[in-house]
Amino acid sequence: MMEQDPLSQLRDIHLPQPGGFWPPAPGWWILLAIITALVVLVFVLLRRKQRRNRWLGLAKKQLRHLEQTASADNQWFAALNQLLKQSARMRYPERVPESLSGEPWIRFLLETSPKDRIASRPVVEAMVNSAWQPQPACSPEEALAFARVWLGGQKC
Repeated sequence: MMEQDPLSQLRDIHLPQPGGFWPPAPGWWILLAIITALVVLVFVLLRRKQRRNRWLGLAKKQLRHLEQTASADNQWFAALNQLLKQSARMRYPERVPESLSGEPWIRFLLETSPKDRIASRPVVEAMVNSAWQPQPACSPEEALAFARVWLGGQKC
């Protein structure tokens, strides 16, 4: 016996199976690529900055060594000036600071000093001139204080 009602032959509505989480939609792949690129970019920039500032860590380490061996003789002041010149060469290579001496070197140190230029001029003059004088006119503590301030302001 055949029924005349075709609707009675229909089955109930079945919902489709929920989609799995894999493979993700193309938008998620794009988001993953963008996030990966940003992470790599941040890593490269941080690494580059760390390499550029490696000289600063070495200079501060040498300054700590000079603090421990501080003495009021011209060789110690010459070593301090050499440290400052090496640091200046790394930070300001276009200005060729390693060729400066005397008044031009004093002006350079004061121009690149982060603060208190006028007050530190006598200290810088005495520090630079103490490298050549048999009796230094500057105390090692004042010279170290200026060197700390000068190196502290040298960031790339």
